[in-house]
Amino acid sequence: MTAGDAARRPALHADVRVVRGGSPITAAFDVAPGRPLAIIGPNGAGKSSVLAALAGLLPLAAGTVRIGGRSVDGLPPEHRRIGLVFQDYVLFPHLTVLDNIAFAVRMRASRTTARTAAEPWLDRYGLTALAHRRPGELSGGQAQRVALARALAAEPDVLLLDEPMSALDVEVRAEMRAELASHVREFGGATVLVTHSPADAAALTDSALVLESGRVTQRGTLAELRANPATPYVERLLEASSD
Repeated sequence: MTAGDAARRPALHADVRVVRGGSPITAAFDVAPGRPLAIIGPNGAGKSSVLAALAGLLPLAAGTVRIGGRSVDGLPPEHRRIGLVFQDYVLFPHLTVLDNIAFAVRMRASRTTARTAAEPWLDRYGLTALAHRRPGELSGGQAQRVALARALAAEPDVLLLDEPMSALDVEVRAEMRAELASHVREFGGATVLVTHSPADAAALTDSALVLESGRVTQRGTLAELRANPATPYVERLLEASSD
């Protein structure tokens, strides 16, 4: 991915205001192509709700979402050109690895054409030998690769990652962080990572936004957050991550 390629990708502008479980969640941010943003916060802070609003899975109470200056407000998820990797990957259990990836292409192509289009993604993500396995036969790392390949096979403008490491065993997380970072760099578009782990964030980006109780409490680089934590949560989180 060259600087010129990144420059041709659209930026993401988000002014997200949603209500989940009766509680308001508000976050506004911009994400440039090739400059991922990590949204960090405790469980229940509203991080996944922000991603759901970006993807069109949760309606906005107010605000707007624009990709490359184009409003996607009111568009259904399949028309937003957004790829989403869910926390538990949400692979179709009855489909093979190949057909899970091909599903991303089915909106614009026949089944045969979609499967043909999916085949290069198998090779790119080291999944060729697993093409005819089903999700129940995969390890956590393999399932993550399938979910990411499926998200990117749809040729999205924006990539959303919801706690992509949380389902992995501790022993494989470091390896998968490096692998995920490589794939995100290759994608080169606007990317938003939701996580509660500074280590996961640092693997992909140095740009972070902290969300607590449905509101943004701090933003900046991870180094800036560590040097001047704005809340007790940020202080505890970053102290623990440096041990």
